[in-house]
This record gives sequence, C-alpha cells and structure tokens, in this order.
Amino acid sequence: MNEEQFLRLERLIGRDKVERLHNKRVTVIGCGAVGGYALEALVRSGVGKIRVVDFDTFTYSNINRQILATYSSVGLKKVLVAKQRILDIFPDCSVETVDAFVNEDNYEEITKDSDIVLDCIDSVKSKIGLIAYCTTHNIEIISSMGAALRRDPTLIRYSTIKDTYGCPLARQVRTGLRKMNVPLNVMCVFSPEQVDFKYNSENAEADEVSGRKKLVLGSLVTITAIFGEMMAHLALTKLLDIKGFEIN
Repeated sequence: MNEEQFLRLERLIGRDKVERLHNKRVTVIGCGAVGGYALEALVRSGVGKIRVVDFDTFTYSNINRQILATYSSVGLKKVLVAKQRILDIFPDCSVETVDAFVNEDNYEEITKDSDIVLDCIDSVKSKIGLIAYCTTHNIEIISSMGAALRRDPTLIRYSTIKDTYGCPLARQVRTGLRKMNVPLNVMCVFSPEQVDFKYNSENAEADEVSGRKKLVLGSLVTITAIFGEMMAHLALTKLLDIKGFEIN
C-alpha cells in the first residue's frame, strides 16, 4: 500500500482512526445500484476486510446506475467484478466473495465475523429475514429502503425503520418485522418521496438470467448513489464509534 493513499483521510480523522478502519470487516449484501456505491466509499475510506455477497450477473440495463456495470462487465458475476474493483483501489484489502442468493439458509454464513452489515438487496422477504437475523444476533446492520422511482435527491434521509414514512418498501419491512416480534430500531436510508407503486408479485417480471421474479423499476444514478454513499457514511461513523451523523 502506498503511504500516500489515505493521507487526506488521516488529515481529517487521524491516523489512529484510519488504522482502526483497516482492521474492520464490513459485509455488503447486494453490489448493484446502491451497494456498489456503498462498497466504493468503504474501500476508498480504508476498510480493510470486505465480504461481498451477490448471486447476480451484470446486464446492459445495469449500466445507467451501477458503478460496477460497464460494457466489459456485462455477463460477468457481480461479486467477481466487485473484488477486482476493490483490489484495484486498495490492494491490501482482504476480500471475500459469496456468490449466493440471500435466504434463511445462509444468513449465518454471510454475516459471520462482521463488524457491520450493509443490506442493499431488493428481495423483500430476504431483506426482512436478514434484518431479523442480524437484530436477534446482535449484529450491526444498516438497511436500504426503496431508491427506485425517486427523483428528488434532497429528500433522501436516514432514520430507524420505525421512524420511516412515505416509503412503500419500508412499510412492508415494518409489517414483516412486527409479525416476527423484531424491534424496529435498525438504522436505514430512505426517501419519503411519494411514488405510485406497490411492492408485490403482480409487479414483478422474470429475470432473463436467473428466472427469479424481480421488480423492474425505473431509477436514477443520482438517487441510488446517494443512498449507497449515505449508508457507507453511517457505517463509518459506527465503525469509528463517533456519535451523530457527522465525522469530526
């Protein structure tokens, strides 16, 4: 590692905190529109141990909003592209890839030894199950609510899931967690911008590669990038034990 790589970060938060980040493990689940930008920020901030979880491959329709999606990555596994990107930015980073769809059979495997988990997945069932697992096992998790269909970046904010409003996905998640008697105090990023959409199977289409039904919704890179960057920033404040949202 070149000693100048994290010089600007050291000048801001101090060498001791940068060294602390080198020894932290973050698991990013889903490295698409939101997760890719979260991953980028974490690696550029010096997080030294990264686990990337995703089952998907890149398609041309990903290029408009996913930082890891390029013409040369179309058809490639997202986790492999993510690993190469991480090592191009931070060669000394320890990278683990898990090529799997997230479900109750692998929650333990994909979250083990994590200092914090970033939930950037779009499957409602998997999202609820993952949050429930992490909460009941005292694993720090930050979750992304719905970023698709939004147009106004100034409305993006963070709160506990309990305090979200105006987001159909967050409403689904709250309902699911309440049925499982899981506390709603998990931190998340969301937007209350009104959208005319219901998160249900009637609005899902079969994915050409996996065959799994998924929501195909319009989205802007300016929105999904902010979601990912805000998740990463929240993660950094928690990893450094800094109170409040701002690093100082």
